[in-house]
Amino acid sequence: MSTKWDDKSWQKDFLNMKSHSLSDAKLLMGGIKGLKDAWRLGFLHVEYERLKKIQEEQQQQ
Repeated sequence: MSTKWDDKSWQKDFLNMKSHSLSDAKLLMGGIKGLKDAWRLGFLHVEYERLKKIQEEQQQQ
């Protein structure tokens, strides 16, 4: 699976999946500004993938 690094569609989808802290919402909408933001965005992406997988499994049942 290849990743397009400039693809932000997952961020919009993730914003609608659950409630987020103000800082996480700003990061998802505005993008990274430093190493700490990059780390946090990576963490959020892993959480998004986990939640997306759970949603897909629930839809199949």
